[in-house]
Amino acid sequence: MIGAARRDPVRLAAIGLLGGFGAIAWAVPGLTVPLLALTALGLAAVVAYARPVAAMVAWLIVVETTPEMWLSDMIGDHELIIALLKTAGLFIIGLAALRDGARADRFNPSYAFLWMFGTGIVHGFWPGLSLVASFRSLIGSAAPFAAGCLRLTGSMRRAIIGCTIIGPSMTVGYGILLAAIGVRPLYATQLGAIRLAASSSPAFLGGFAMIAIFAGLVAFLADGRSRNWAWIGVNYLILIATGARAPLGMAGFVTLATLLATPSQFLSASRRVGLLALGGAGLGAVLMAGSALHFIRVVDLIHLGDAGSLSNRQLIWPFFEAAAWRSPLVGWGVGAGKVVVSLKSHIGRFLGTNAAHNEYLRITVEGGVIGALALFGMITMWLWRGSAALAVGPRRIIRLVFLAFAVQSLTDNTLIATTSLVFFIWARAILVNPDESPPAA
Repeated sequence: MIGAARRDPVRLAAIGLLGGFGAIAWAVPGLTVPLLALTALGLAAVVAYARPVAAMVAWLIVVETTPEMWLSDMIGDHELIIALLKTAGLFIIGLAALRDGARADRFNPSYAFLWMFGTGIVHGFWPGLSLVASFRSLIGSAAPFAAGCLRLTGSMRRAIIGCTIIGPSMTVGYGILLAAIGVRPLYATQLGAIRLAASSSPAFLGGFAMIAIFAGLVAFLADGRSRNWAWIGVNYLILIATGARAPLGMAGFVTLATLLATPSQFLSASRRVGLLALGGAGLGAVLMAGSALHFIRVVDLIHLGDAGSLSNRQLIWPFFEAAAWRSPLVGWGVGAGKVVVSLKSHIGRFLGTNAAHNEYLRITVEGGVIGALALFGMITMWLWRGSAALAVGPRRIIRLVFLAFAVQSLTDNTLIATTSLVFFIWARAILVNPDESPPAA
């Protein structure tokens, strides 16, 4: 075994780690507990370095189960869980870059957040935002784009895409388990309508399902496998069950564009007509049975004439507009969007959140007009450059997906929610930059 370890640096590192920490714990018994924790972290790092694809798969599945919700129900520390989740992702990406190679991602959007952090230091932060809190927000804001600096292998790309597609189903399965043991209810109710939550929340689960539909569409255009449509159907059922209206609208828009206006050797005229007819039949059945389906939130809101409601988001927007006008050019630093409205204020208690629900407003508060233009300009260039080498169909749809993302950002927290981790890492798996080889089929 020792001889094998000498030939395997990963196994040798694990043995050395265990031996070294064991010796310290024997010499200083008071350090046993912290050393056990460090040993566990060290072994996790060794495994992640040795099996980067498996580590990425495990992390993405955990992200989609939304531990900041189900785990915080048991132990609290919602913000700490999110921070640890993003840090773990950065850690895995960093180890994968050490193993498979890093790359200079010249248009990586995280650079815009670094600019906002710097201008916040020079200009001054919003009252209540500390330097440490702003730095934490910088790391959290940059985390979804970290994979841009990783040279992806074909197996890593396939694993990320696969996890994105099946992730919502995994979340529902895990939610069923939590409900069975009495940890967390499977669904929530609103105005008498049922909203599927699973281990997450209806809004987040709906966001993951929307991303999974996008991933299934792009995957089908790339490989033509019919099973992608089966997964798309499953994810539509999950999305409808969550009652998340904006994600459902965006998913429907991109799906229609795929079927009506996207060239593909895998989409014959008969298949397009068949899929459109299937979707139309489903919509017709919902309309005819509308009175019996009021337990579904989307149907119920249409019946109530409230399908276009912004869920009182517009009540919080004036606070962010006022903050943006006080420093329109450079804003108040990364993280200012978390403290403009206090959760203990009247509006914070009424809405149950202090998030802007409009990323354009939030980014303007944090980085001003200059920071907002820099961020969204770099996202555009990141997408345009990375999608240029794709075939016509996938290229058109991934760009349309980002357009849908831009529209959704008007009313949702698309960049700060953990759904952004899955969205941008999936997008990175699709994009192929000039300094990379095309992904293996």
